[in-house]
Amino acid sequence: MHWEQLLSLRRAGDTNGRFRKEQDETRLGFDVDFDRIVFSSAFRSLQDKTQVIPLSDTDFVHTRLTHSMEVSVVGRSLGRIVGKKIIEKYPYLKEFGHTFNDFGAIVAAAALSHDIGNPPFGHSGEKSIGEYFNSGRGQKYKEELSAKEWQDLIDFEGNANGFKILTQDGGGVKDGLRLSYATLGAFMKYPKESLPKKQTSHVVDKKFGFFQSEKNKFIDVVETLGLKKMRDGEDVAYYRHPLAYLVEAADDICYTIIDFEDGINLGLVDEEFALEYLIKLVHDKIDRKKYNSLEFKKDRISYLRALAISSLINEAVTIFIENEEAILNGTFKKSLLDNCKYQAQVKDIIKLSVDKIYNSRSVIEKEVAGYKVIADLLHVFITAVNNSETGKTSNYDQLILMLLPQEFKNTSGSTYDRIMSVCSYVAGMSDSFAILMHKKISGVIV
Repeated sequence: MHWEQLLSLRRAGDTNGRFRKEQDETRLGFDVDFDRIVFSSAFRSLQDKTQVIPLSDTDFVHTRLTHSMEVSVVGRSLGRIVGKKIIEKYPYLKEFGHTFNDFGAIVAAAALSHDIGNPPFGHSGEKSIGEYFNSGRGQKYKEELSAKEWQDLIDFEGNANGFKILTQDGGGVKDGLRLSYATLGAFMKYPKESLPKKQTSHVVDKKFGFFQSEKNKFIDVVETLGLKKMRDGEDVAYYRHPLAYLVEAADDICYTIIDFEDGINLGLVDEEFALEYLIKLVHDKIDRKKYNSLEFKKDRISYLRALAISSLINEAVTIFIENEEAILNGTFKKSLLDNCKYQAQVKDIIKLSVDKIYNSRSVIEKEVAGYKVIADLLHVFITAVNNSETGKTSNYDQLILMLLPQEFKNTSGSTYDRIMSVCSYVAGMSDSFAILMHKKISGVIV
């Protein structure tokens, strides 16, 4: 893969090698991507989607929105630092007008949108959609779908749904957000389709990154960027855009450290544990006098968090630069943090977070409720759109269809298209709106 191609400013709708003008002297190049994501309705809904604690009553626990903003900040730093080193190594990139800020802007925009496709109720939302089809009332649609279409549903993936959101037409605007292909490439952590499932130990094979409904758009992006194909044959699987490693690292850094911080502030993890676990990341940077002078627990943890993030940023940059050649040719198989010197410490923090935070009773109770909410919403809306296609629509179905926004009211396409439209609608709901809509279809007057 080649950097000059990987940094493409091409956007959907550009033809004959000509790019539409998307900027002026105050909004340069890839900065436009960041702005468009911020002002999108899909990004706005993240303010009421779960990061760690569903429907938290406190005012300091992170939502998907605040998490995404923090990941973007860390990603911008990673991109700029790496970009400076890449520009120094390949000065010819300056002839294409690139600076280290381009790297920072691409990673920041991709990181900002990294969770934009996640359903309500955290990662259990993805599982609940998949299980509705795999073991729930949605099983009956299997015979009407191809193997890959069925796999898209039973392994419903937030990353693939994110690519759908970022590339779909919407709001009366053809080609939707029209993000640069460089940003779309950096967004795609798993640039492959849902089948075949895991083939290798390469990180790309961990999940999948697009639905069959966006296959042509995906191929256009990866071919424009010159991503390297993983396997011969008809199956679609490519090695990552190099900057996707930085987006992943930014996310890994934030959820490892900041979810841990949330757990401490909620009292789910003792401060003594925080000191014991975080000190291993910051022992060479901590100012013990300053730390001991901080009166409040929240301030002490914030101080350790900032130092820990700084340590992991520096380590991620080092690993990326040392392995740049392997990353460009696709032979770098793990995430950056899985290769860093703090790997053991990071795994210890994640294990403690799983035990004390993600598996806490308050989280489990709300995730269980989320399964019921999502399954019922899918069933009611999918039944209505399918009955509309067959001409067997009941009066109740007609009322349900009136609740479905026009952009999701796909009643004439294939079974797969109809189902996917409903899945996109439900996945796009905020936690609170999903609960409200569930009450309405359940006959609860609100």
